[in-house]
Amino acid sequence: MDLLLAWPLPGARDLGAQLVASYTHPERGYHDSRHIAEVLERVHELSAHQERFDRMPVVLAAWFHDAVYDAQPDAEKRSAAWAAEALPGLVEPSVVDEVVRLVLVTEHHRPADDDANGCALSDADLAILAASAERYAEYVAAVRREWSHLGDAEFTAGRAAILRDLLAKPHLFQTRYAQEHWEAAARANVEAELEQLAALAR
Repeated sequence: MDLLLAWPLPGARDLGAQLVASYTHPERGYHDSRHIAEVLERVHELSAHQERFDRMPVVLAAWFHDAVYDAQPDAEKRSAAWAAEALPGLVEPSVVDEVVRLVLVTEHHRPADDDANGCALSDADLAILAASAERYAEYVAAVRREWSHLGDAEFTAGRAAILRDLLAKPHLFQTRYAQEHWEAAARANVEAELEQLAALAR
C-alpha cells in the first residue's frame, strides 16, 4: 500500500506526509508503516462486512493512533495531542474531538460495547493478534526490537502481563465480524506466546 495515497484528506497532503514520515522512522519496530497499512486494511475490512461506524474519524484515528511511538509512557496521549493540534480547520470540530478520543481508546483497547467507533478502531489495531503464525512471529520480534532498551527478564515480565491482561477480557475483539473471524486465532497466538515467555522465565 502506498500510504500517502491512502491519506483521507487530499487538501492536507503535507500533514499526511508528516505522518508517513513518522511511521517510516528507522527506529520503529512493529509500529511502523506496515502496521498502519494493516490497521487501515482491517478498518476497511470491517466496513466491507457491514460493521457500522463513522469512517472518517475512525480512519483518521487509525492514522494518528501511533503517530508518536518511542516505547516511552504516554505515547497515545502525545499522538492524540498531535491530532488535536493538526486537524482543526481540516475537519469539523466534532470530528477532531472524536479522533482525539479514539486515539486515547487505543491505550487500553477497552471501548464500551456501544462505542461503535472505538470498537472498530480497537479491533483493527489488535487484528495482528489473529495473524498467520509467520506474521505473528514477525510482530513479536519487531515488538522486542522496539523495547531493546529493556533486559530480557524485564521485557518478558512486562510482555506477559500485557498478554494476560488481554486474555482476561471477555473477548479480545468487540465487533461481531472480528469475534467470528479473528477471535479464535488471536487467542491461540497469544496463549502460545505466553507459553514461550513462561519457558524463557524459568
